[in-house]
Amino acid sequence: MEDNGARAVAVQKLMAAKAKSGKSFSDIGAETGLTNVYVAQLLRRQAQLKADTAATLRAAIPALTEDLVDLMMQPPFRSYNPEMVHEPAIYRLNEAIMHFGESIKAIINEDFGDGIMSAIDFYCTVDKVKGADGKDRVVITFDGKYLPHTEQKSANMMSKLARSAP
Repeated sequence: MEDNGARAVAVQKLMAAKAKSGKSFSDIGAETGLTNVYVAQLLRRQAQLKADTAATLRAAIPALTEDLVDLMMQPPFRSYNPEMVHEPAIYRLNEAIMHFGESIKAIINEDFGDGIMSAIDFYCTVDKVKGADGKDRVVITFDGKYLPHTEQKSANMMSKLARSAP
């Protein structure tokens, strides 16, 4: 597991390589075929770089060293700093989910049934559009696989079946 100090140093180096490229997360995403949020996750050590994407990412961010790419290919310790919720943009995102969450859940249940949206088989993008009033608007898209809750029948519980087998 990466300690917070090592992670912070790695993120600084990754963000410096991005800055040296002069490209935005969206630019890098367009070049690599990744979502802009996933690019940010990779560079913040919140996602694992896959081998088949490494060369494309390295081409998009030439300052990435081999050591950084190797580090990015290691499974990260996905976490967050609880103090981060005090940052205004993150606080507002949390507030929006809390405010609209009950209604979103009701619509998921109505349209899909009793279940949840996966945050593992999940895509996220942030886009900028002009509103009807001509002002900039933020569009955040969550695209997650639907996972139905399972009725827990003991006959389907493989660990029980394995123990009762002769």
